[in-house]
Amino acid sequence: MSVLSFVQRCAAIAVIATVAVVSAAMAQDAQFFRIGTGGIGDTYYPIGGIIANAISNPPGSRPCDRGGSCGVPGLVVIAQTSDGSVANVEAITSGGIDSGFVQSDVAYWAFTGTGTFAKKKPVNSLRAVANLYPESVHIVVRSKTGIENPNGLKGRRVSLDEKGSGELVNVRLVLRAYGLNERRDIIASYLGSESAALRLAAGKLDAFMTVAGYPVPAVSLALDKADAHILPLTGKPIERLLASQKFFSRDEIPAGLYGNARPIPTVSVNALWVVPESADEELIYQITKALWNDKSRKLLDEGHEKGRRIQLSSALQGVSIPLHPGAWRYYREVDIVE
Repeated sequence: MSVLSFVQRCAAIAVIATVAVVSAAMAQDAQFFRIGTGGIGDTYYPIGGIIANAISNPPGSRPCDRGGSCGVPGLVVIAQTSDGSVANVEAITSGGIDSGFVQSDVAYWAFTGTGTFAKKKPVNSLRAVANLYPESVHIVVRSKTGIENPNGLKGRRVSLDEKGSGELVNVRLVLRAYGLNERRDIIASYLGSESAALRLAAGKLDAFMTVAGYPVPAVSLALDKADAHILPLTGKPIERLLASQKFFSRDEIPAGLYGNARPIPTVSVNALWVVPESADEELIYQITKALWNDKSRKLLDEGHEKGRRIQLSSALQGVSIPLHPGAWRYYREVDIVE
């Protein structure tokens, strides 16, 4: 080996060693923060990715004022899939994740030990960071079935979303409003929305139900691959639902969103971002502040239809549990709370 080759090889080894040392140092300096979202075919997952990108600012990143990240210095945020709201509450309680997206009704039930958490110990330590956006009930049916309203689901093969999800809790309430029992009146399965969409397209399901912020990728997939449509939710059953379950609100899916000629009436609940009470106050303050900065606003507006609905003006709308002190501190600074 020539002297030059030997020197070049040593230099290459030195560079590799330096990169390894720098990478290790960066990993040591980085603080990781996990957001439990939902299934890949639901809205929680892409929204979680956008928020994770917005509030992350890994060690070595270009400064915000130079076009770099405007997130929390040293923070690396990871959006990970989950079975949804109920599973996220349980994972936060066990320390499996640092935060999660949870429907407002599920958050309230967990906090108070009521509803679907009636047989469990109340999760009094659950705290809110922000309300994000409304989540709408979607009932997608194969057009060949002739089903035009939820009463037509009787005797049909219907997926009600995954067990452990907040969506399952909500669709059960909708079915009950129409006098339907999942064990007696329908042939129920419990699939993630993407799997349900593919089974619907293959003719192995007659319908599936999900609750998510529109546009829902799995719903778009089903409508693209199958002759299918979304059922409107109207009439006395919905009036009874709204009267008995105050966390539901009237909603509608806009015309043209899924190729529909007219708006489709439905109902919705709110999606909250929640953390444990034990989360560091300064960290949650910085995360809340980063969520609402101008660069995050641009990412939310451009990243997803529902991202545009995530607004500081509605950050406390539908919040059914106490705010985390770090989040409350930020909202006090911007005069949203006193």
